[in-house]
Amino acid sequence: MAQIHLEVVTPTGPVVSDEVDIVTAPGHGGEFGVLANHSPFLSTIKTGTLSYKKDKKDHYLMVSGGFTEVSNNRITFLVESAEFGQDIDVERAMLAKERAEKRLAEALQKSEKLNRARAEAALQRAMARLRAAELARQ
Repeated sequence: MAQIHLEVVTPTGPVVSDEVDIVTAPGHGGEFGVLANHSPFLSTIKTGTLSYKKDKKDHYLMVSGGFTEVSNNRITFLVESAEFGQDIDVERAMLAKERAEKRLAEALQKSEKLNRARAEAALQRAMARLRAAELARQ
C-alpha cells in the first residue's frame, strides 16, 4: 500500500514524522481522511482526535486547534498541542473535565462570555484527551 508522509508539529517541536497508510483528522468542517497521493488542500483543525494507521496498527493523538496542509504526498499539521493517547493521564484529564464543567456552569449563570469561552475550550481539550486515551487503550 502506498504511504503518505505525516508531520505533526507543535510550538515546542515535532511530535510525529513518519510514513503512514492513512490519516484521519478533526477539521472544522467535519472529520476527514487522507490517503497517499491525495489532492492538495488546506484546512483548519479543531480540538479532537487525530488518528493514523501504520503497519496495520492504529495510533491516536489528542490535538488542539491549528491548520493542516496536504501537498506532494505529505500531510503537515501545525497545532497548538498534541499528545499521544497512551501518554495521557486519564485521572488528570477527568479532573480537568470536571473543573471545566463547573466553570462553564458558573459562567453561564453569570452570563460571562469570556469565561464561558475559556471553560468551553478547556472542556473540549479534556474530552479530546479522554477520547484519545480511550481509543489508545482499546
